[in-house]
Amino acid sequence: MARLELGQTGEVTARVEAHMLASAVGSGSLQVLSTPWLVALLERAACAAVEARLDDATQTTVGVRIDVRHLAPTPAGADVRARAELIELDGRRLVFHVEAFDATERIGEGTHERAVVDAQRLQARADAKRPTS
Repeated sequence: MARLELGQTGEVTARVEAHMLASAVGSGSLQVLSTPWLVALLERAACAAVEARLDDATQTTVGVRIDVRHLAPTPAGADVRARAELIELDGRRLVFHVEAFDATERIGEGTHERAVVDAQRLQARADAKRPTS
């Protein structure tokens, strides 16, 4: 994690498609970008901010907390840009300021916390929970 620095940023863009709408994911009845998809884009931006700077290929980050306000609706077909800035580093704990925009305005903002983990170890822990039949 030595290469992680405060202020590094990541961005992702996406066009709002039918499967991303609130009506499609069950988070509402409107034909607008769903909050779950807004959160997913913000998480992707945070990943983009740090993934190339982890110490080795065995490390990854996982989301552990998110506090986001969905500020404005975005229709299908619109482009969304999500941005994350690393604002706090505490050992394996990373905190990001996150925000998202459509062509007109800011549509979301908040904070997102991720943890640096050993990818194989975490996957093995999850796999151990699989039901045996």
